Amino acid sequence: MRTIFFVTLLGSLLVQAQDKQIKRVPIAQTSPASGKAMFGEYCAVCHGLEGTGDGPAAAALKDKPADLTALAAKNGGKFPEAHIYTTLRQVESPIHSSKRMPVWGSLFSSITTNPAETQMRINNLVSYVRSLQKSTVLASSHAAADEAAAGR
Repeated sequence: MRTIFFVTLLGSLLVQAQDKQIKRVPIAQTSPASGKAMFGEYCAVCHGLEGTGDGPAAAALKDKPADLTALAAKNGGKFPEAHIYTTLRQVESPIHSSKRMPVWGSLFSSITTNPAETQMRINNLVSYVRSLQKSTVLASSHAAADEAAAGR
């Protein structure tokens, strides 16, 4: 298995506030079965444990990390599942090529030879990010769907 070093935002990342420097660390092996555990290891250092963009590395970044709890709210109340999936699955994209975020598709593939495991990681992360959505947005989205189904 090859080790890839990248500018990342893992739980073991060290950020020096005075220098606003991000250290390069190897990607850690985690269970692909838990979106929450992977989020804590791979995403929380930038996006924060609650997903609001206030992780410990956020101050060292040029652009503030996205508030992942507001994705549905910013998308008319609908969680943008396909967009999140594509963002995580891509090996390159405009977001990633600017180095604002690690290229997770390549990184996840680097820690396993099993494509199904990479797929499981991405699916479980997408599901976990969906669970972070502010409940008022999801509740109003469900209410609107219920009204539409009832023909109101």
